[in-house]
Amino acid sequence: QVQVVESGGGLVQAGGSLSLSCAASGSIFTLNAVGWYRQAPGKQRELVAEIVSGARTNYADSVKGRFTIVRNNTKNTVYLQMNSLKPEDTAVYLCNVGARVTMKSPLAVYWGQGTQVTVSS
Repeated sequence: QVQVVESGGGLVQAGGSLSLSCAASGSIFTLNAVGWYRQAPGKQRELVAEIVSGARTNYADSVKGRFTIVRNNTKNTVYLQMNSLKPEDTAVYLCNVGARVTMKSPLAVYWGQGTQVTVSS
């Protein structure tokens, strides 16, 4: 099994910064795409940023130029650096990890529990 743990959330004023971490552990053969999602109260879960094998990245238009996603393959950890935060960035941020536990196993998706990010105006 694969465990996914997010950390780094908190309360910050508008214009501030936070850095989130997503650590995957357990029986990991290969780590594929990792994505950060967020869900605000009463809203649908949305993709914020993702990083695939190699270093190809995708960002939601609302965070382009403010958020940066990077991965450390030796630590099976993905970071989301969030700058110039806005009140509308307030949400629970969840990490989604695609991984194989053996060479022949199918690709499976694992979710963390999420970390709260609150941006005050």
